Amino acid sequence: MTPRVLHTLPALQQAVRGLAESSALPVETRARLVLAVSESAGAALDAGQAVTLEVTREVGRGRRGAPALVLTLRTPDATRPPRAGHSPLPARTGPDGALTWRVPLSETGGGPAAHRPHGAADTATTETAALEEELRAALGRVDALVAEKRRLTEELEETNTGVLALYVQLEERDERLRNAHGQTLRELEDALRPPPLTLDGLELAVHYAPAGTDAPTGGDLYDWFLLPDGTVHITIVDALGHGVRSTRSALNVTHAVRTLALEGHPLESIVARAHEILTPFDPDLMATVLLARLHPATGELHLANGSHPPALVVRHDGTAEFLEVRGRGVGFPLPGSERLLRARLDEQDLLVLYTDGLTESRRDPLEGEQRLIESVLQHRHRPIREIPGALAEDMHAVILHSDDTLALTLRRTPQPG
Repeated sequence: MTPRVLHTLPALQQAVRGLAESSALPVETRARLVLAVSESAGAALDAGQAVTLEVTREVGRGRRGAPALVLTLRTPDATRPPRAGHSPLPARTGPDGALTWRVPLSETGGGPAAHRPHGAADTATTETAALEEELRAALGRVDALVAEKRRLTEELEETNTGVLALYVQLEERDERLRNAHGQTLRELEDALRPPPLTLDGLELAVHYAPAGTDAPTGGDLYDWFLLPDGTVHITIVDALGHGVRSTRSALNVTHAVRTLALEGHPLESIVARAHEILTPFDPDLMATVLLARLHPATGELHLANGSHPPALVVRHDGTAEFLEVRGRGVGFPLPGSERLLRARLDEQDLLVLYTDGLTESRRDPLEGEQRLIESVLQHRHRPIREIPGALAEDMHAVILHSDDTLALTLRRTPQPG
């Protein structure tokens, strides 16, 4: 078609609208094309410059080729080429600054131009009708989009509700699994601990708490049993680490110590002998060990130590003393207790054996030992079963360093008869 030179915006809009109608473009596409061309040429026309509109029709080629209406807008007298900007219908910019719109046609579209009235009144009426049609199409599109948004919002709300319900179900299931897992581990660890001892003239109680609820087992274990000569043997072990692996290490140490004690090995040699037995099979094993032997009838007490915090004895008159024994634990260099400490417990004396998690919760062992003395003095007259838990509650009022905690209390009572 012959290029058309247009001087006003209405003339350009009428020309584009007529081309769109003659090509049977959808109303929405026609409106977008008119708006896009108008926005691109508006600045030039407002400046009094003429624009040229070139129109061609491409014929479809091959199986996938589709016919198309091609409009090219030029402003030969403009200082700058027209811009499409954020156009309702994007255009391609050519090397010479011309803008080209390529609009696909239906297989039946692209026919001859429809008859348009020539009178000014009829032309105005036709333009008004076309604008109204485009407006109705735009409003219809807006209504459709609003309805689609409403539908999608409702679907999203339903989906969110379903996802939230599923999330709650998953949280409940995970909570049940965590509780079941923790309960199983606690039952397993309880099974690893020795049964209570009931002896005339002696009361025992113990408290254990892991470093975290996500790992209800740990490396703090104890063992107590009665030797053939009537003395009570007590082992306190604190294996390096947390969780199941440290539990296994601590269990290996307690079993080795029990075997050596029942075989009659001297108490002061058991830590070193346990090291010789265990480290070839577990080179990474490191554990502190405290061994105690008490004769319930006489109160005679023997202690051996391997890098473990000292035992605390609080006498019936209120005096307190840490029973210090030097030594190095299993897995340490030069393991073993340097000597055997001998002491005596009188009736109503209270002995406290513990792991460092009880006294080092604030990272200061000396301050922790002083607080432990104060706590024992406060609770020493309570029933024995309440004392270990009360000590742990006092010592863990402020926790700066979380660790497995074990507290074992032993008190001599009057012999029957």
